[in-house]
Amino acid sequence: MFNVASIGQKDTQEMRKVYAAMIREQAGQQGPVIALEADLMSSMAMDTVQRDFPQQVINCGIMEANVIGVAAGLSLTGRTPFVHTFTAFASRRCFDQLFMSLDYQHNNVKVIASDAGVTACHNGGTHMSFEDMGIVRGLAHSVVLEVTDAAMFKDILHQLLGLEGFYWVRTIRKQAAKVYEEGASFTIGKGNVLRDGRDITLIANGIMVAEARQAAEQLAKMGISAAVIDMFTLKPIDRPLIERYARQTGRIVTCENHSIHNGLGSAVAEVLVETCPVPMRRVGVKARYGQVGTQDFLQQEYGLTAEAIVQAARELVAD
Repeated sequence: MFNVASIGQKDTQEMRKVYAAMIREQAGQQGPVIALEADLMSSMAMDTVQRDFPQQVINCGIMEANVIGVAAGLSLTGRTPFVHTFTAFASRRCFDQLFMSLDYQHNNVKVIASDAGVTACHNGGTHMSFEDMGIVRGLAHSVVLEVTDAAMFKDILHQLLGLEGFYWVRTIRKQAAKVYEEGASFTIGKGNVLRDGRDITLIANGIMVAEARQAAEQLAKMGISAAVIDMFTLKPIDRPLIERYARQTGRIVTCENHSIHNGLGSAVAEVLVETCPVPMRRVGVKARYGQVGTQDFLQQEYGLTAEAIVQAARELVAD
């Protein structure tokens, strides 16, 4: 269950500190959780956690593929490994290890992939992944999530403690736009309807959920009733919800901080073509690499804004 926050608020806690707090709590309980880092201790607010719990937080160095192998081995001993590195390295650099060591062998490892999409900002194009969710959703048994804000991250992290398997959690590191009130709980594999509508449905994830909510407000002023869905689970995607809103509104716009190829837009299109074909548009990154810049600049540059969503929605309604 969840309550939706007012539009325009920011989280009071950075996402990386949500993660560090969970690891600290588990380490203090001397449980099976062990955290692995790829030389990003301070970037993920884990340096003080490692200082206090050196046996349960391991810095494996800038060897991301090796980190996945270590995690797989620890899983086989009964530990519950959480691996963190930047999204680009957790996917592109480690894909063979994700396949061979985690998914193929059904190991119990949770990968926390931070600095998603344009939120890598000043790290630039080499660190800016627009293809990672497409890479990971192609694995047979992976569960692929993109958390929306701190309230969701807290709940999902605590759920993962009791879940077996390979889970991929895409996130940003710093403050997110606040979408949910504290204490919210979520069901993995089910989308969240944040706003009902009759003319068009906006399906978003990650930082684009806040943009979709703003777009729906703008569309309402134009006489267009837009539903907003937070599809935080990319795989398994909520097929019944997509079909229901396709039938209800007859038009879909997907909104993602990721390439439009093989991400949320593609996953939704796959559902629609098999169950309820309706006109749709995909708002996201279109065949480009990243660059250095502020997040505001990059969202404008790559069309990841409420205004871009409004334009796509108006085009569909006018057709």
